[in-house]
Amino acid sequence: MDTLPFDLPGRFWRGNLHTHSDMSDGKLPPAEVAELYHDQGYDFLSITDHFRERYGFPVTDTRPLRTEGFTTIIGAELHAPGHEFSDDWHIVAVGLPFDFARPAEGETAPELARRARAAGAWIGMAHPAAALLTVDDAERLDAAHAVECYNVLATREDRGDSWHFYDMLVGRGARLHAYAADDAHFSGHGPAAFGAWVQVRAERLDPAELLAALKAGKYYSSTGPELHHVAFDGDHLVVRTSPASVVMVSGGVPAPAVAEGDERTEWRLPLARLQNSPFLRVTVGDAAGGRAWSNPVWLDR
Repeated sequence: MDTLPFDLPGRFWRGNLHTHSDMSDGKLPPAEVAELYHDQGYDFLSITDHFRERYGFPVTDTRPLRTEGFTTIIGAELHAPGHEFSDDWHIVAVGLPFDFARPAEGETAPELARRARAAGAWIGMAHPAAALLTVDDAERLDAAHAVECYNVLATREDRGDSWHFYDMLVGRGARLHAYAADDAHFSGHGPAAFGAWVQVRAERLDPAELLAALKAGKYYSSTGPELHHVAFDGDHLVVRTSPASVVMVSGGVPAPAVAEGDERTEWRLPLARLQNSPFLRVTVGDAAGGRAWSNPVWLDR
């Protein structure tokens, strides 16, 4: 069974892993983007500008924007041709080196992602629902660490939620984590900024420590609620949250465990319906419509 992050040393740090500036198709310069996230209470940010020829293949340098209480992780959004319904892959690479080479002629998306991962990056499969990725497409992207299961910008197309896609992919045996991001461009595309984030468990607000925690899956995602603790107690799962109205435990079978209440913070859910599932994940919902999602726990049965 995977180790859950809630009892690990350190604390949770709030950050966004998919953001754009005017180094590509965003409206604002990197310094203004970072300032806005800092003012909204974020602890860290990755500006992931589009790594395309028309923008000069930017890997945006945000190191000067780091302060004692706010840091950044260098990143970019990579592109390559060739999935079933589109000629354009979207791949978030966080922790990318500045000297990462532009795509070679004929380089495929799986090859590009493998090269980025080998260079030290954490690899996220961006907005699969909005991109109309298929599970077969996703299985070829074997360098991915995680799937972007909620993208706020994509909600304007009614394709912000990719959890169904994720559950099918993981149900087939993929060992992938999941994350939420806002994909903000600050360019009039409707609400996006500050709408979804990750909470990463680390001892220090340090880019290297945050990156290592991301690669290990030591985080959860949210649009509002907080996950304080998740633990097994025999054939039940015990969950502690900020005030919430529903908690669900899902897995690789079409039979989740659900508990409802009014502003409850303590939950105990039976797992009998999920006894044949190879993994479990927790979803929390609050009265305002916010959601929080744990990473999966894979069960060794």
